[in-house]
Amino acid sequence: MKTTRFIVSTLVGLVLLATACSPQATSTAAPPPTEPATEPAAVVPVTGEAMIDLAENGELGSFLVDDKGMTLYLFTKDTPNTTVCYEKCAVAWPPLLTTGDAVAGEGVDASLLGTTERTDGTVQVTYNGWPLYYYEKDTAPGDVTGQNVGDVWFVVSPAGEMINTAAAATEAPAAAGPAGPATVSLGQNDTLGSFLVDDKGMTLYLFTKDTPNTTVCYEKCAVAWPPLLTAGDAVAGEGVDASLLGTTERTDGTVQVTYNGWPLYYYEKDKAPGDVVGQDVGDVWYVVSAEGNQVTTP
Repeated sequence: MKTTRFIVSTLVGLVLLATACSPQATSTAAPPPTEPATEPAAVVPVTGEAMIDLAENGELGSFLVDDKGMTLYLFTKDTPNTTVCYEKCAVAWPPLLTTGDAVAGEGVDASLLGTTERTDGTVQVTYNGWPLYYYEKDTAPGDVTGQNVGDVWFVVSPAGEMINTAAAATEAPAAAGPAGPATVSLGQNDTLGSFLVDDKGMTLYLFTKDTPNTTVCYEKCAVAWPPLLTAGDAVAGEGVDASLLGTTERTDGTVQVTYNGWPLYYYEKDKAPGDVVGQDVGDVWYVVSAEGNQVTTP
């Protein structure tokens, strides 16, 4: 019996000695979870001065881009040095921001560069008074998928004007001067009521960006929206208030008819008398009532 107890005690002692002398076991338990990575901000903060450069393609000619070649756009609903593009609009059309005066690259007119403060305190770059934007669907330098979206978004020329795609490839020849006094008459349809037309029934429009008796529609704008020109005082047709008729001289010396101070235009996409394709284009072009006001679509 003593021999048995001795053997058992000896075995237990050997086991305890082996355990004490063996290396400490390494824990295989998973480390405690770390804090999740912070979600990146939707817009990378601006860390310096924005640079404006030029890019070019065969359809649009030269247009503004940033220093990485990403296309910049203007929004025709903006007013000089003031943006109206916020919330969902600014998600689709992120503003070009800067932390200092913007820098003009080669071919860019530095005198046209400026800035405007947005409602969140960030500073947006302007060019010729137009706040500048990117388009979310442009993914690579030179992409111009935002061009002419909604007839209100356009790439920007080195002169600070919108570039109209339809007119970019071939500039239309200058229209011949009028042979005599223009006649302004009234047309009508069930949707718009009475509105101004010329003596052939072609619809006339006003441009809300004009100021009284002064046009700002030149170059490619004037290709898409030819001015109603006259040689002498315009003539009032039946129902037209002759006292509201006037004229304004354009920069090329031609004389454009005005009505209630609004310079009058045609629209290139109107093909027949009574066409009103230009109505409400870009929320800035409208047919004109007999009283000389814009006619909004019901």
